[in-house]
Amino acid sequence: MSGLVICTALRVERRAVRRGVPSSARDVRVVRTGLGPRRAARAAARLPEHAALAITGFGGALDRGLSPGDVLVATEVRFGERVIPCAAARPIAERLTLAGLNPRTGPLFTSPRLVTGGERLRLAAAGVRAVDMETGPLAEAATGTPFVAVRVIVDTPALPLLRPGTVRRVLIARSRLRRVAPVLVAWAGITKEGGA
Repeated sequence: MSGLVICTALRVERRAVRRGVPSSARDVRVVRTGLGPRRAARAAARLPEHAALAITGFGGALDRGLSPGDVLVATEVRFGERVIPCAAARPIAERLTLAGLNPRTGPLFTSPRLVTGGERLRLAAAGVRAVDMETGPLAEAATGTPFVAVRVIVDTPALPLLRPGTVRRVLIARSRLRRVAPVLVAWAGITKEGGA
C-alpha cells in the first residue's frame, strides 16, 4: 500500500511533480493518468492501494480573479451532476500559503472537453472557479480516502489556451507545480496520523 498517490494527466505535469517530491519522501507514487475523464476513470480503477490521494496538474480559470500561475485548491469537484466535497481543502490551502504559493480556493469542474466561450461564462456564473478534465473520476475513486485536488492555472478567459504565450504560461505553471509537490507530501504525512 502506498502512503500517497499523486495523479497527473500529462508527462510535463508528472515530471514537475516528481522533481518537487523531496528525495527523503518515502511511500509516494506519482501516476500519469492520461488526458480526459475516460482515461482518468481507467487510471482510477487501477490505482494502487493508498492512504491519501492528491490530484494535481494544470487547469483553466473560469473567473477573472485567477491568473496564469495561480494555485487553486478545490473546495468541491463538480463532475456531471455530481458534487464531491473536498474536506482537506482548508488544511492544504494553509500549507500552500506557508510555502508562499498564495492559493485560491473554490469549486473545480471536470469537463470531457476544453471549455470555451459561452460554456466558460455559464460555469463561472454558477460559481465554478476553474476547470480540468481528470479530477472528477479520480475524486470518485477516493471514497473513504483523504484526497485533495490542486490545479495550477495556465489559461484564463482573457488568455485562452490556444493563443500566443501558452508555452510561457505552461513554464510558469510547471514551476509552481514543482513547488506544490512537497506540500502534498507533507499533507499526506498528517493524514496518516489521523488529521485532515
